Amino acid sequence: MTDNPLLEPWTTPFGVPPFDRIRPEHFPPAFEAALAAHRAEIAAIGKDPAPPSFANTVEALERAGGLLTRVAATFFNLAASQATDELQAVERDWAPKLARHRAEVALDAATFRRIAALYERRAALGLDPDQLRLLERLHMNRLRSGAGLDDAARARMTEISARLAVLHTAFGQNVLADENAWQMVLGAEDLDGLPGFLREAAAQAAKERGAAGYVITLARSSVEPFLTYSARRDLRERAWRAWVARGALDPARDNEPLVREILSLRAERARLLGHADHAEYRLADTMAKRPEAAEQLLRAAWEPAKRRAAEERAELAALARAEGQNEPIEAWDWRYWAERARLARHDLDGAALKPFFELEAMLRAIFATAGRLFGLRFAERADIPVYHPDVRAFEVLDSDGTHRGVFLLDNFSRVGKRSGAWMSSFRVGESFADRVSPIIVNNNNLAKSSPTLLSFDDARTLFHEFGHALHGLMSTARYPSQSGTAVLGDFVEFPSQVMEHWLSVPETLRTHARHHATGETLPDAMIEKLLAARNEGQGFATVEYVSSALMDLALHRHAEPDALDITAFEQKFLQEIGMPEGIVLRHRPLHFGHLFAGGGYAAGYYFYLWAEVLDADGFEAFEEAGDPFHPELAARLKAIYEAGDTREPMELYTQFRGRPPRVEALLRKRGLAA
Repeated sequence: MTDNPLLEPWTTPFGVPPFDRIRPEHFPPAFEAALAAHRAEIAAIGKDPAPPSFANTVEALERAGGLLTRVAATFFNLAASQATDELQAVERDWAPKLARHRAEVALDAATFRRIAALYERRAALGLDPDQLRLLERLHMNRLRSGAGLDDAARARMTEISARLAVLHTAFGQNVLADENAWQMVLGAEDLDGLPGFLREAAAQAAKERGAAGYVITLARSSVEPFLTYSARRDLRERAWRAWVARGALDPARDNEPLVREILSLRAERARLLGHADHAEYRLADTMAKRPEAAEQLLRAAWEPAKRRAAEERAELAALARAEGQNEPIEAWDWRYWAERARLARHDLDGAALKPFFELEAMLRAIFATAGRLFGLRFAERADIPVYHPDVRAFEVLDSDGTHRGVFLLDNFSRVGKRSGAWMSSFRVGESFADRVSPIIVNNNNLAKSSPTLLSFDDARTLFHEFGHALHGLMSTARYPSQSGTAVLGDFVEFPSQVMEHWLSVPETLRTHARHHATGETLPDAMIEKLLAARNEGQGFATVEYVSSALMDLALHRHAEPDALDITAFEQKFLQEIGMPEGIVLRHRPLHFGHLFAGGGYAAGYYFYLWAEVLDADGFEAFEEAGDPFHPELAARLKAIYEAGDTREPMELYTQFRGRPPRVEALLRKRGLAA
């Protein structure tokens, strides 16, 4: 056979990758073999002498590339969660080769002729609804890839794809290098204001990095709590300035020229396909359809958020003056004084809450929620391979004990792991040949400590990413191209964001929010304070998010991105939209990985707010029913998680809700309604 585990059949439980046997040097020959196999499969489909049929063309394309999909999924998941120098070198080498291959497949003339012939007579093929949608979207995606262009334009599209892969990889690796390299070492005299959980996490970070004392890093789970609790304004400023400078901390890793070239190439690609700019191109295949529609939604939240932020800043400034800080509220002050204001208004101390939100308890909460809503059960298994000691593995079972999939959970921040939280898959579910169950992974970046105590926001993120995981695990789509999260971009966040609501259900809090040491249930008085304070700071939160989404659209609609001074454009844009003082973009362009470490959210950062209209309106259905676990509503919601891309998103939502969504629910949720 071969001594390369990536090219062997996997006999591990449920076909999980045999991580203990996989080495970085296995990937290049595996990619070579997988590309050769996929090219042969595509050539065979194109040369098939039989007339095009759904089976010999569309289903054949669904089967093709199985080995490549398996190798690439394994590689890119590992490169994101434990990026060694060896894996990063492979990524730099292979990302453009893989992008070129994907473009060549999408632009293959022979297979496109067969797809186009089927598309023209699609009404006469007798297809099931999911098959018809698969054919229609396959045809559209090939056109959006450039299959209808002339030879020269198709060749240029391939070059653009390959070059973008180089730039995306470099951008992401530069940000990760900045996050790995920077640290702020603290002594005992620098800990004023820091609660015990943060001191413990900082001591653990120092130990992991071989430093004395305590270390604050640029992991969000480290720097944001520090900005929230540290009484040392000088140290807050130092940490904040490093945090917002990621992507340019080292002149040798300055991402500005990369951003400029990425924007230019995306604009060129859009023009080749007949669009005015990348934003118009990107949104043509979304629920929003047009950049103007996305911007209209963002602007609807922008003005109320600005007014609220101005009120919040005035309140924080008054509180700061009363405690001796006469300087204006700056960006490195906001979280600190906002936490003190919350304590003063609601008698709610975020640090005092954390002992009730221990990680294990919150895992029990998400699993119990999935059980009550959808009948799922999660059984931890020690025999399922994992790629790092931090990772835990669960078999997912239906209520009748039927195997549904595998769920991997990678919770902790570490050197070499990219920042943020995300869901991904090692394998998606499908059933058009044999039933294949999904292997889904959730990544978080929690500060590792014993016990691991979460903020309420940390717990919300846990529920959010679990919502994405459920979308992948529950899919009943027949074809892999329609499985799980393979839906329109501005719909993909609905299953994740709606899941967040169940954290705030009083029944969830009373059952699972227990003090890690005493077992005491979170007192009802504290639950009332917590829920009353949910909209605290929504001016700040909405401004930093919406400004980033507006910036995203503006960058991708710029007429001459190749001449952009990114920093100057950012400053000018923020002046034009009236950015409130003391707040900055949640993601500045030079470290905005959603946009520039890949293309999935480029001109699409608005997705979160679009989906929030759906999640706010959708959860109100449960509130109207008076039962957060209402069986009929849960069954209708389950249909969305199972459907994948087999149906139009608005059709799915309307069937669940009984009507289209209403934007007023979003403003009510954020406390911004007039």
